[in-house]
Amino acid sequence: MNKRNLAFDRTNFILLAVCMAIVVIGFVLMAGPGSTKDFYNPDIFSARRIKVAPVVCLIGFVGMVYAVMRKPRGVADDAPAVVETKEEAAGE
Repeated sequence: MNKRNLAFDRTNFILLAVCMAIVVIGFVLMAGPGSTKDFYNPDIFSARRIKVAPVVCLIGFVGMVYAVMRKPRGVADDAPAVVETKEEAAGE
């Protein structure tokens, strides 16, 4: 299998790994102790858990979409445009 048949190049995989790490960081920012019936923890409504962490995760997910959609450089379309005349289509 040669490199021309691959959909991703090295940059795509690096971008995917970095964005996955950003998503994991976002989920770690959301983590923390919760409240119970006996103890109320006001930290569950902190700006870090409610605003910052979801935005970090969103940035990571958007980056992953870009990394998947990014076209490697130097790769031409595999399906060349074919223009047939009426005579060629009729088999003449």
